[in-house]
Amino acid sequence: MDSRLLRYFVTVYDCQGISSAAERLHISQPAITRSIHNLEQDLGVELFERKPNGMIPTRYADVLARRVRLMEMEYRHALAEIDSVRGGTQGIIRIGAGPLWYSKILPKLISSFQDEWPGVRIRLIGGVLNTLLPAMEAGKFDIMCASLDFPKRPGLVVEPLMHVKHSIIASANHPEAKKLISVPHDLAQSPWVVLADDDVGSSRIWSYFSSHGCRPPTISVETSEPELIFDMVARGLHLAHVPDLLLRDRGTEGIVKLRIEGPFWETSAGLVYRSGETQLPYVKRFVEAIQELKLE
Repeated sequence: MDSRLLRYFVTVYDCQGISSAAERLHISQPAITRSIHNLEQDLGVELFERKPNGMIPTRYADVLARRVRLMEMEYRHALAEIDSVRGGTQGIIRIGAGPLWYSKILPKLISSFQDEWPGVRIRLIGGVLNTLLPAMEAGKFDIMCASLDFPKRPGLVVEPLMHVKHSIIASANHPEAKKLISVPHDLAQSPWVVLADDDVGSSRIWSYFSSHGCRPPTISVETSEPELIFDMVARGLHLAHVPDLLLRDRGTEGIVKLRIEGPFWETSAGLVYRSGETQLPYVKRFVEAIQELKLE
């Protein structure tokens, strides 16, 4: 099969439209339309629903896009491995990381790693578990560093490295901060700020409150930035939950951990990668560098 057809297909899939895909690829719209039609003819399935407002991927397109990205990744790793055999030290490591990792753990590690491997470029993408894991499965990342609060996935190696405890935080001026113990019913009366798209974290909020027989709190702010969570909490009205490690060695003056009934949320965190992917020297070394960290 012509690899150009697959490249055009992935671009249309990402753009969900012919015109924007043509602009990105710098080719004509009719050329892309013909390519998609030829690919559908080869496969015997419809890859897109043609709508007035764009191209909507079908489930067949979802499958193909995932596999094409894995093919692209394998090709990229093949080139890197060939370069490695020739004694090369250049390449790229694509990392998907949760907030704890990209804001506290990885920056220092990446800096020291690139002292050892200056020719290796790091592409670090932040997210939450339910955005990172699908991207990892689709081949967009070589390594994922995040919470491991998910069922086993075929083809992925999961390596726990630390235990993460989440605590509920508030401003020191918040009424709950003055209590010896904050009960769930009272905690539910305050507005909460959470990470956007963090379905796992939001479900843990629901589980904690429902296990104590009360309705969950109102989520009033969602953000992709952990710093905004601290800022909103420090202003006095909002509550939030964060990993305890994020509270260490940072300027959280005016923010306190609340004493609550029972544990809120505890989970393991660590590495996720595909079998055999650490064979590239620089990827293997980066994984080893993470494994050598004292994370507890």
